Amino acid sequence: MTVEQGPVKVLGHEEAWDLMSSVSLGRLVTSVSNQLEIFPVNFVTQNGTLLFRTAEGTKLFSTVMNDRVLFEADDHTVGEGWSVIVRGTARILTTAEELHDADRAQLMPWVATEKLRYVRITPDEVSGRRFQFGPEPQHGSIPG
Repeated sequence: MTVEQGPVKVLGHEEAWDLMSSVSLGRLVTSVSNQLEIFPVNFVTQNGTLLFRTAEGTKLFSTVMNDRVLFEADDHTVGEGWSVIVRGTARILTTAEELHDADRAQLMPWVATEKLRYVRITPDEVSGRRFQFGPEPQHGSIPG
């Protein structure tokens, strides 16, 4: 259920997932040693989770060291935009069954590099907003 609040609408769970499924680029936020890291990743939604591929390096290391992550996806047109944030747990897939399931998603790397590791984010919380763009209102005309 979408909740309207002027030019900002709170998205319902299903609409948030539908919007995330309509794009393929998002941002992964992790933390290692009290240092925040953010990575752009191409992804897919699969069975109520998010799936991305990665190579060895900081992204993979930070996921192993701290499995609690944030993930954000968004998009916009001339007249409106939306943003969905997922709070959840990231896990590197290792079993043959998990890897076979991930392969079925047909998630291909955007950059011509080997990305042999799949990471699945299982959400604990999904929240989203839709924004109607427009001119700033006169000061005092919209209650804050």
